[in-house]
Amino acid sequence: MAKKVEEAKNPKKQSEVAKAAKGLFYGMALHGMVTYALRLRMHMENLFMLITMGDMLGIPVLPPYYSLRLLPYAVPSLKTWKQTLLRDRDITDSLY
Repeated sequence: MAKKVEEAKNPKKQSEVAKAAKGLFYGMALHGMVTYALRLRMHMENLFMLITMGDMLGIPVLPPYYSLRLLPYAVPSLKTWKQTLLRDRDITDSLY
């Protein structure tokens, strides 16, 4: 009976060790690349929104026809894009 209880606890320990090893590997090898990729994606999306919807901020880049054609796809992220683009910046924002 004691062996069955011990065997039941053993897979849980193995899964915890595997989870810890996976987290350690992620932190050592991949975390920097993942954060860089996410930051790059954010900058590219902001640039795309500025090019397509720059008319809202007074920066006409594309003719209004193309901007209006892309408007239904851009509506969900317009509010947050405007907030990120127009928020106050500080020198410490770029140091993180």
